[in-house]
Amino acid sequence: MPFSPEPTYAHGQTPRTAVLLCNLGTPDEPTPKAVRRYLAEFLSDQRVVEIPRLLWLLILHGIILRFRPAKSAAKYASIWTPEGSPLKIWTEKQAKLLQGWLGQRNHHVKVRWAMRYGSTSIASQLDAMKAEGVTRVLVVTAYPQYSATTTASVFDAVYQWAQGCRAIPELRFVNHYHDHPDYIAALAASVERYWKRNGKPDKLVMSFHGVPERTLHLGDPYHCECFKTARLLSNKLGLTKAQYQVTFQSRLGRAKWLEPYTEPTLIAMGKAGVKRVDVLCPGFTSDCLETLEEINMEAREAFLHAGGKEFHYIACLNDDPEWITALCNVTQQHLLGWNTLDEVNPQALAASRDAALAQGATN
Repeated sequence: MPFSPEPTYAHGQTPRTAVLLCNLGTPDEPTPKAVRRYLAEFLSDQRVVEIPRLLWLLILHGIILRFRPAKSAAKYASIWTPEGSPLKIWTEKQAKLLQGWLGQRNHHVKVRWAMRYGSTSIASQLDAMKAEGVTRVLVVTAYPQYSATTTASVFDAVYQWAQGCRAIPELRFVNHYHDHPDYIAALAASVERYWKRNGKPDKLVMSFHGVPERTLHLGDPYHCECFKTARLLSNKLGLTKAQYQVTFQSRLGRAKWLEPYTEPTLIAMGKAGVKRVDVLCPGFTSDCLETLEEINMEAREAFLHAGGKEFHYIACLNDDPEWITALCNVTQQHLLGWNTLDEVNPQALAASRDAALAQGATN
C-alpha cells in the first residue's frame, strides 16, 4: 500500500496525545439508499460475518442488500431525531464531555470520535489527528465487553490506516472495561435511580448484543465478559439469581447464536405470569436502533402480547455524569506514562526547549 501524503514532520517534535472514541456506526439518513450503503460496509467485514467469503458476498449482494435496506430504513426512521441518529448524537456528546472531564483533571489531550462503519470514519479522524501534530493515540471503544466482531474490528481499521502511514503515531488500545468498578457503579446507579422513581420489577432482564455461538468455542471472551458484567451488576444491586436474567438479542441468520435469546425469553416470561419486566442493555453505552427499536418497541410488544402487564426499558448510560466519570477514569488509567499533564502548549514547550538549548550553547 503506498504511503498517503502526510503533514511535514518536524524532527524532535514535542509529543502530543489524542484519544479516539470509537463506536459501531449508523446510516447517514433513515433511507433505503443510505441504509444499503451502511449495511454493505458493515456486513462485508469478515470480523462480523465469518463464513466463506465468496458465498457470503453472493448472499449479501444477491439477497440481503436487495430486501433488507427498506425494512431497516423504516426501523431507523422510527427512532430518528431532528438532530439525526441517536447513536451519533450520544457518541459525539460523550467525546465532548470526555474532553471536558480530562481537561478538568489537567490532561491536555485532544478527544475525537469516530464510527467503525459509515461516517465519521476512523481513518478520517486519524488523518485529522496527524494534521494536528498528534504523536500518540489512545483508542477507546464504546464496547465494554471485548468481541472480535466489534472491538477487534476497530483495531483492524486503525491498523489498516497505519499501513498507509510512514510516521505512525504511538498507539494504545483499550480492549475492554466490562468489570471496571466505575462502569459497574454507573450502571447500578442508573438502575437504582429508575427504580426509585418507578418501583422495582418482578424480573430485571440484562440484554446483550448476540454473536454466533461458535465464536465462544473459538476463544472469543465476549460471552464470559457479558456474564461477568451481569454478575457484578446484580451483586451491586443486591439481586438474587432468581431476580435477573441474562439474554442476547439481534440474532442474524439461521446459525445458533448465544442463548437465551431476548425476545423468546420475554415471551416465555409473559406466558408464565411475570407481570413486570425491566430491560437494561449493559453492552450498549449509547442508545441506538438495537435498544430504542428492537428492545423498547419490538420486545415490549412481544412481552405485552404474551400476557405481561408492564414493560420498562431502562435507558443506556448515554451522557450520565457517572458514566462519563467512569469513561474518564478508564481513559486516564490507559494514558499513564504519556505525561499528558505536561502537554500544555507544544509550540510553547518547543520554543522554550530551543531557547534553553541556545542559552546552554552560549554559556
